[in-house]
Formats: sequence, structure tokens, C-alpha cells
Amino acid sequence: MDAGGRNPVGEGDTGTPVVREHAARPGRAETRRRRAVVAALMLAMGLAALDSTVVSTAVPQIVGDLGGFSVFSWLFSGYLLAVTVTLPVYGKLSDTFGRKPVLVAGASLFLLGSLLCAGAWNMAALIAFRVVQGLGGGALQGTVQTLAADLYPLAERPKIQAKLSTVWATSAVAGPALGGVLATYADWRWIFLINLPVGALALWLITRHLREPRRAAPDRRPRIDWAGALAVFACGGVLLTALVQGGVAWDWLSAPSIALFAAGACLLAIVVAVERRAAEPIIPGWVWRRRTIAAVNLALGALGLLMVAPTVFLPTYAQAVLGLAPVAAGFVLSVWTLSWPLSAALSQHVYRRIGFRDTAVLGIGAAGLLLLAFPFLPYPGEAWQPVVLMLLLGGALGLFQLPLIIGVQSTVGWAERGTTTASVLFCRQTGQTLGAALFGAVANGVLAARLGGAGDLDAVTRALNSGAPAGPLRSAVADAVHAVYLGAAGAAALAFLVLLFVAPRRFPVLDDPTD
Repeated sequence: MDAGGRNPVGEGDTGTPVVREHAARPGRAETRRRRAVVAALMLAMGLAALDSTVVSTAVPQIVGDLGGFSVFSWLFSGYLLAVTVTLPVYGKLSDTFGRKPVLVAGASLFLLGSLLCAGAWNMAALIAFRVVQGLGGGALQGTVQTLAADLYPLAERPKIQAKLSTVWATSAVAGPALGGVLATYADWRWIFLINLPVGALALWLITRHLREPRRAAPDRRPRIDWAGALAVFACGGVLLTALVQGGVAWDWLSAPSIALFAAGACLLAIVVAVERRAAEPIIPGWVWRRRTIAAVNLALGALGLLMVAPTVFLPTYAQAVLGLAPVAAGFVLSVWTLSWPLSAALSQHVYRRIGFRDTAVLGIGAAGLLLLAFPFLPYPGEAWQPVVLMLLLGGALGLFQLPLIIGVQSTVGWAERGTTTASVLFCRQTGQTLGAALFGAVANGVLAARLGGAGDLDAVTRALNSGAPAGPLRSAVADAVHAVYLGAAGAAALAFLVLLFVAPRRFPVLDDPTD
């Protein structure tokens, strides 16, 4: 038993997690209270997932009303940046002050941003208010995942995580459809107003039913690393802006791009210096010194990277190459939201036998093979072929992601779980941002080579929709997307190697009665 009263029990000789239950079976009232909190977490997760996609199909109506076509992409980028850079800050705050105050504050900020977005008078105001939404959205994403681990012992965590995965997948797919319906038959402002009653219900459930256990008072008053928080926010914002806008708003080797990367490098050095001197750093060094956490961070960063291939490029492939309508193209992508949560829910039966790491290795190995198979689909092919691949890919990634999240959360106690969960989510979000920039450059490079000049995927898709000669353009799009999928397979291989050579075979699961 360590100084904190915990037993590092690890996993069994076969890699099977050893779980010992200390708490008595919850009473009926406690069970009802926990179900109410779970309902609130699912509502909060749904809001965070919806707002990542719901605006996309309403852009024409928003631009027609407010103008600002040249900067509308910041409706998405601003929200994404704010969510990503605040994840580490909220993780540390939840470990210091508890999950409930952080979640309540974040949800309130998210709802305030939604209300402000509904009242925006021009595009600049709407972008600014989307950033406010994102500042609250970071608390929703990180704290919900942390609370899910707090509420349930290790043996029961797959159930709640599978529920959250289902909510996220459903919301992400339903977002564009909901946004289009509201913008067409009501007004685009209802996209944000609809958040208010849902978020208010989640807030009420949290404030009424979430009761965190009392813990021993600290020897001294907690010290908030405000300097570190500001440095992390500035560094993340600058670097992510460079990645999001590079190759889109300006060339990669242009002055703005070089200036942003140089400023980001300087800010990164400042972050390291500030965090080394801080008494309670926002990003503590142990996040990267512990093999298990570092390996999971890198592996899920690679997951974010490879997810860009299907989520960003597959709908374009389905429309431009297969000739499907937008709704049918969306269905080709959405099928993995059926197999992913199901596979995640069933993964417990695998990792209880072979361990967290080996289950994740099995999942990412299968995912890499499926991504590698995509370029070998016949051209132009039939719609059912990518549908089958996506269905299998969702199953493989469910087997990969959930064991890693549950496993890494189980290696830390309550006081470190928020920071650990936030670091994992931060790496996954950063991987997605990096993947969008990297694979966008790959796709545009292939198109330029095939078509004999400068070009990008959006321009080629618009040309196809306008009735341009289809043969060479469709073939070029197919080659570009195939190259992206090969890159995604490389990201899967990277995650595979990280798990094999960095992650310990047996995760050091903690036996913590306070959990």
C-alpha cells in the first residue's frame, strides 16, 4: 500500500485487470441519484458533440444574413481552438476544486455563449461568441469523461463509456441534419437557442443530484497556476491557428505561417519554463514521465490524426467518385457510429482476458489493415464497399479507444484523474487538427500533380457539381483520397508501435477505495 492508501495491483499474469470492490452496493436512492447524474452527463456530452457539427449545414443562411463569407470558417476553427486549449486547464482545476464546480461553470459559460450566438449582429460577433461557447465546451468534454470514471468502479466503467460514445456518435451525425432543418424551416439562430433548455436541464440535474465525496482538507490553500494557464492557452491558440489556417488562408511558407510557428515555438519554451517552476502546474511533468499515460496520449493523438481520413474526406469521395447525393454520402460515413459504440461496449470481454494494451493493439492493428485496404477498392466501385469498410473500421476503433481511456483512468487516483483525462483528450483533439492540415496538404498535392497545376479538393468538387468533364476529375479525387487513407494507415501503424514499445504490457491499475 502506498502513502496515499492505495494498492497498485496492476493486471494479472495474463494481462487481466485485477478489480477489488470495497464500497457496498449502492442503495436505491443512491442508484436513482447516480442515474440522474448520468443523464446529465449524456445531455452535456450531446451538447458538446452537436456544436462541433450543427453549424455546418446552416452556413449559407448565416452568411446570407450576416455576411462575412471570407471568414466563416472561423465559426468552426474558433470553437475547436477554444475547446482544445482549455482542456488541460479544466482538467487541473477539476482535480483541485472538484468536478462539480468546474462542470457547472463550464456549462454556464457554454449556455451564455449559445445565447450570445443567437443574438449575434454580424459575423465577427458570431465568431467571438463561438469562442465563448468553446471555452465552456472544453469543460463539458473533459469533466464529463472524468466524472464517468468517478461514478463507476472499473468493472462497470465500460457501460457508462459506451453510453457516452453512443451519444457522441449520434450527436455528431445528427448535427448537420438538425442544423439544416432548423435553418430551413425556422431560423439559424434556433441552432443556438435549442441548447438553452437542454443545457438548463443538465445543469439542474448536476446541481441537484451530483454529490462528490468529502475529502481531507489540504495542508495549504490550493495555488492556481494562472501564469501556466495563460501560457498554455496562448501557445495552443497560436500553434493550432497556424495548423488550421496554413494552406487555407495563406501558404505554408508565407510570412504569416512562419511568424505563427515561430511565435508558437517561443511560447512553447515559455510554457516549459513556467510549468517547471510552478508549485501546481497546469500540465505536470508526470503526465509524460509515466509510461502508461505518455503511451496513451501518443496513441490517441494518432487516433485523432487517422480519424480525419474518413470524417473529412470520405463524404467528398462518396459524392465526387461514387456519385452519391449528400444524404447518401453522409450515410456512408455514419455507419461506423453503429459499430463503434457496440464494439466499445463489448471490449470489456476482451480486455478482461488479455489486458488493456493487447486489446488496443488488436483494435488498432485491424484498423490499420482496413485503412490500408481502402485504396484497393475498385474504381469507381459501389457504395456498399466503403460502407462495409467503415462498419468494420468503427468496430476496430471501438476496440482500440475505450480500453485505453478506461485503462489510463484506472492507473491514477481521484486527485490526478482530471488532469490525466484532459491530457488524453487534448492529444486526440490536437491530432485531429494536425491531421486536417497534413492530409489536406497531401490531397491538394496529389490533385495538383494529377491535374497538372494548382488545385484543391473543394475546387475540384465544385467543378464536378457544375457539370465539368467527370472522368479525369473523378480519378484525381479518388487518387487524392487514396493517398490520405494511406497516410491514415501510417498513423495507425504509429499507434501500434507506440503501444508495443512504449506502453507497459500490464497497466498499473490502482486499487483505490476512495473511488
